[in-house]
This record gives sequence, structure tokens and C-alpha cells, in this order.
Amino acid sequence: MAFQVPLIGVAVIALLYLRGGRGLVGRNERAERRWRTPLFLTGLATILLALLPPIDTLSDSLFSIHMLQHMLLLEVAAPLIVLGRPWNRLWRTLPLARRRRVANGVTRAAWAAPLRLLARPAVAFLLMNGSFVLWHLPVLYDAALAHPVLHDLEHATFFLSALLLWTHLLGGGPFRVRLTAPARAAYAVGSMIVGWGLAVVLATAPSPLYTHYAEIGSRPFGLSALADQQLAAGIMWVPASVPWAAVAMICVYSWLNPGGRRHGWVRRLAGEH
Repeated sequence: MAFQVPLIGVAVIALLYLRGGRGLVGRNERAERRWRTPLFLTGLATILLALLPPIDTLSDSLFSIHMLQHMLLLEVAAPLIVLGRPWNRLWRTLPLARRRRVANGVTRAAWAAPLRLLARPAVAFLLMNGSFVLWHLPVLYDAALAHPVLHDLEHATFFLSALLLWTHLLGGGPFRVRLTAPARAAYAVGSMIVGWGLAVVLATAPSPLYTHYAEIGSRPFGLSALADQQLAAGIMWVPASVPWAAVAMICVYSWLNPGGRRHGWVRRLAGEH
């Protein structure tokens, strides 16, 4: 049953996305077919890769695979979906009258003010990086591994907060606040440094930090609990840094060379439209 939830969720989103693409013409249709749809669908496929076997099964016994699972959700699936710009297509699946009612409700509801906080890049940065650090505290991490509902909440918190952060970082979302190229670079580097900090803690700990993994008698590939934890730190330190570093470098290049000619994918990663 646990495996059915991501399958059903991704299938529903994919069907809504394809349905919302009906009637697109001209330039929008060409952009969708050329890069937006492949990026969005690849992002959905990455969610399935992270949450289904063999990765999900191995994550119960290997901390390093669990870290890989988180990296796929936060730093591969989320930015691919944001680059796919699916918001308008998903919105179009609602009837026009329903869209108007929803828009009016969001604008006038009592909780509209808290929602507007999400339009602030600093809030999105704190939400994602704060939740990432918080869930990796041993007491919460072990609790999530012991209780499937908490584990699902952990993954949902990671993914949704990452989606929000990458929407600010890469642009193309519904927010009016637009980060400049230098601010985007700082945004990406800041997120990368948070990951480095946690990686240092994991790599230098003299003993396993998480009871769940420390108590496993036999692990795949013959890894000890401490070696597994250090491997997880290496995943966070190197592969997990690549998306942040790539976006930061592209943004710095865009800032230093504002009049230069750039390929379309460079403009998109730099948040240019």
C-alpha cells in the first residue's frame, strides 16, 4: 500500500498536466513540447525513482541510500518540475468558474496573509533549510523511520519546501518578488552551505547518530553503521552540491555578462524570461 501512494499521486498529476495541455497553440505549444513537458515528466519520474523500490527498500537499512533518496526529491525532482513550468497547465484543468472562485477565496480569505509570506524568498529559504536540518535531528529522524505516517510527512515537507525554494530560485512561479542574479547565486550557495554543515556533522561524528541504523545487525554490502553514515555525508557533500553550484555559477555568469548571448537553457537556469 505504501508504494501505491506515490504511484497514484504522480499518475493523477501527470493526467491533469496532460489534460491541461489541450488547446495550447503557437509559441506556448512549441515551448511545452520542446523542453517544458520533458523536464516536468522527468521530475515526476524522479519522484517515483526515489520513493519506490529498490531505493525505498534499501533506505530502511542503509542511511546512505536514505540520503540519496532525499537528494533526489530535493535537488533533482523539485528543480526539474519547476523548470517544467507546469502551473498554468495544472490550473487550466479547473473550470473557469471554479478558477475564479478559488482565486477570489485565496485573495480574500483570512489565511491569505500567511500565504503571502511564501512569496518572500527568505521565508522559503528558511522553510526548506530549516525543515531539512530539523528532520535530521536524531530524535525526529528515528521517529520518522519508526512511524510510516511521520516518514511520509518528512518526505512531503522536504519536497514541498524544496519546490517552493526552487520556484523562487529559478523563477517562473506566481510570485511577484523576483530575485536578482546575485541574489539567486547567494540563495543557492546558502542552501549548499547548509548541506555542507550537516555533512560535516555526519562525517566527523565518532559513532552512529541514528539508533535505527546503529541497531541493524547486518547491512547490504557489509557496511558498518559508521561507514554508512560517512558515505551519506559524502553524498551530501559532493553530489548534492552539484545542482546548487551549477545554478550559482550560471547566475554569477549572467550577472557579470548581462549583455552576452546565452543559450536558452542558461537563461532559464538564471531565472531570465
